[in-house]
Amino acid sequence: MKAVVVMFDSLNRRHLPPYGADWVEAPNFRRLADRTATFDTCYAGSMPCIPARREMHTGRYNFLHRGWGPLEPFDDSAPELLKDHGVYTHLATDHPHYWEDGGATYHGRFNSFEFFRGQEGDPWKGQVADPDVPETIDGPRVAQRPSYRQDRVNRAHMQDELDHPQTLTFDAGLEFLHTNHADDRWLLQIETFDPHEPFFTYERYHKLYPHDYDGPHFDWPDYRQVLETPGQMEHLRLQYTALLSMCDRSLGRVLDAMDELDLWDDTLLMVVTDHGYLLGEHGWWGKAVPPWYDETIHTPLFVWDPRSGVRGERRTSLVQTIDFAPTLLDWFGVDIPPDMQGEPLRDVVADDTPVREAGLFGAFGGHVSVTDGRYVYMRAPATPGNRPLLEHTLMPTHMRGRFTPEELRGAELAEPFSFTKGVPTLRVDGWTFMDPHAFGTLLFDLQADPDQQHPLADDNLERRMATLLVQLMRANDAPPSQYDRLGLPDTGDVGDEHLQVRRQWAQVEASLDPLHPDDYPRAEPSVHDTLRTLVDDPETREILRHHAPAVVDGGMPATVGDLALVDIAAYAVGKLPVHALRSISHDLAALAAERSGKE
Repeated sequence: MKAVVVMFDSLNRRHLPPYGADWVEAPNFRRLADRTATFDTCYAGSMPCIPARREMHTGRYNFLHRGWGPLEPFDDSAPELLKDHGVYTHLATDHPHYWEDGGATYHGRFNSFEFFRGQEGDPWKGQVADPDVPETIDGPRVAQRPSYRQDRVNRAHMQDELDHPQTLTFDAGLEFLHTNHADDRWLLQIETFDPHEPFFTYERYHKLYPHDYDGPHFDWPDYRQVLETPGQMEHLRLQYTALLSMCDRSLGRVLDAMDELDLWDDTLLMVVTDHGYLLGEHGWWGKAVPPWYDETIHTPLFVWDPRSGVRGERRTSLVQTIDFAPTLLDWFGVDIPPDMQGEPLRDVVADDTPVREAGLFGAFGGHVSVTDGRYVYMRAPATPGNRPLLEHTLMPTHMRGRFTPEELRGAELAEPFSFTKGVPTLRVDGWTFMDPHAFGTLLFDLQADPDQQHPLADDNLERRMATLLVQLMRANDAPPSQYDRLGLPDTGDVGDEHLQVRRQWAQVEASLDPLHPDDYPRAEPSVHDTLRTLVDDPETREILRHHAPAVVDGGMPATVGDLALVDIAAYAVGKLPVHALRSISHDLAALAAERSGKE
């Protein structure tokens, strides 16, 4: 019994030929679909990257209790459980977040691991002199970002595809296969960061997607609203697609090895991702700021299980990331711990046997969402401010740093949850950059509206979906603060008083209003000035405070003070919505005219 997991990051199912993208050059994904069961209704759960990986280890949702962070002392880990039961586990990866504070407990659960440097501004090569930086879409602001600078340094050391961390990662995985294929009871996870941004790849892949573009360098979008021209949008999408074609070539090398080494008879194969990516859909780049739309949360999944031998067939049952760990444990005959909420996919692969009625998904402090495979319900906070938001952890680290003494000063020891094995947790105030209340509560019918362009207002449907949401929250032992934040009952039924779609319809409509920077005048002062400039001027500061107090009185001047106010609106929708930006622009223009008249 052997298993191979091939994992890509930010793999968008809508760019894969087995899911309808016939224009994409990805022959090995077609080949993969011919050899496996292809899942049409797979959803991620806890978002984004590292919370998703925590699900893949633990088989349970985690985003209601915790943001980005390490495995906790009470967490079950499938690779470690396999290791403890005599299954040799090996990880080959170029995913840089494993080597940051917030991901530092994952790779150690394997028997052995290999890491290849250089992805997404990984602090790899040291260079004091500034690298050559091309003209970029976002200009000096992006070029001055430390991760962007480091990425330019790193790229100089991967001019050949053979030196790229993706290539090296798959080289290492194939070396493991050739070394150990004749032995039994092992798990190999080949995990590449691609096609995650930045979308850096080589000319052979760019040539697959010829197009006219003579604009500035653009292969690394920020997580914000789209401000670019249609031509620039097309260019970025094709940059992503070129990198995906490079991923396809790497996948083909694994399939070749499976053929060459005759592994299909006794080796489970799973090809997975953590989430997708917005490439301009809904007016956004990336993920994490807007709700988790279908392009980001509805993921591809391919599974070959020698026990049933199903190949070239589709599966429609609703499955999730939390099912990956139980599937691996079941394959190797290891008992599934009671704290795992996922289900083995053996019977789904064999004959499409359903394993759940509904699935939960979201990110800490964002919308809490549920789907039954047809309808999607995205529950926003009940009130502006996104409070109360409390984080529960025994590993107080963020993505790239530790919790500060200021954050921990008010920490309390909370009662154990049902899954913490009798262990209490630290309860601390949580924080998010934006307020999801600004988007409102959203309800969609994916069958009638697969692109989620037409949100619904249907009380009966909302009540049913909110009931499913509450049931899953209770099964996950969600903290009381989440029910308060979302305006949902922690006991009893969901009633009419808990429905939010109609009450928040104004936010829903406002969030669909696109941001066009050229619509705003450029007089002095204006919304094209930096936040710091506007805050330093007493008159303009009061205009900002009147229309968007969170921009002035929170931590934004210290963290994003060098950004133009219009750029901040492209990120911080909840704290600076478009209607507030318009009001600020109007008042700043009046102030500019007044000052001009006095000259």
